[in-house]
Amino acid sequence: MTATLFFLFGLVLLYLGGEALVKGSVSLALKLKISTLVAGMTIVSFATSAPELLVSLQAALKGHTDITFGNVIGSNIANIALVLGLAAVMFRLNITEQTKKISFPFMFFSSLVFGVILYFFNEISFWVGIVFVASLLFFTGLIIRQSRKENLKATIDEDQTLAEESQSPIYKSVSFLIVGVILLKFGADYFVDGAIALAKVFSVSDRVIAVTVIAIGTSIPELATTVIAALKKEESLAVGNLIGSNIFNILAVLGLTAIIKDIPLVNEQLLRTDYIFMMAITLLFGVFIYLFSKNRISKKEGLIFLGIYIAYLVYTISFKGGVV
Repeated sequence: MTATLFFLFGLVLLYLGGEALVKGSVSLALKLKISTLVAGMTIVSFATSAPELLVSLQAALKGHTDITFGNVIGSNIANIALVLGLAAVMFRLNITEQTKKISFPFMFFSSLVFGVILYFFNEISFWVGIVFVASLLFFTGLIIRQSRKENLKATIDEDQTLAEESQSPIYKSVSFLIVGVILLKFGADYFVDGAIALAKVFSVSDRVIAVTVIAIGTSIPELATTVIAALKKEESLAVGNLIGSNIFNILAVLGLTAIIKDIPLVNEQLLRTDYIFMMAITLLFGVFIYLFSKNRISKKEGLIFLGIYIAYLVYTISFKGGVV
């Protein structure tokens, strides 16, 4: 009972912290007058990935590195198969040329390098963390420079709420960011402790809890932001947020965590099963946007993503590997 309460209380704090961080980040993006695509891939995606960062860091510091890796891999799977799938079923999601030429290839390459390093070295070390964070900074600079070349202008929606946010004082945006970080810190602590306790109660491994329950929980900000962006017809923000979040999960969540503490791979099933599934769903995403989608993700493709995600959850929970 205590484990469940800790877990749920942590989840609520993560949600509230994520909401505050997204609100502050979007407000700053509007003030900086950057394009919605760039905002989605940088400020908003980094903010919505903050729960993953705090949860993964707390787990690593507590010695539960399966949760660290499982949360990142599981969240990346959930972002594409669950969040993108749901959004595509509900809305028309357009794919920009910048996404096809820069963002998706960078996400795929980052994911591939992550797996190669784990396969050969069995850990993410301090120096790998440095390279990951440097790569993220390079990517951020690249898309901002590219957006300026293409003269992508930020457009403030006619929606009254956005108009008000763009004119609100900067201290208000910063206050939301600070409150968000504080809530995320405490939420991550309770969330991880509750997840570890639940794994023991149900006699399943940290890996299974991480790639399912924790991954879905920490992907709630991405889901909320993507749906809201799609409702406001900001499809580039919706898709950009998810791709940027996946890049951030690998390069920043693992990178920053490794700088603080090396992350050894304990459960090799994360690499043999979950990582392979993450790459497969990423490849399918690529097939859809390059070969079949005509610059958009269709409702049919969204349903395929959702069906695959349900199958993944059933397989993960039902077939071995979950037992401690």
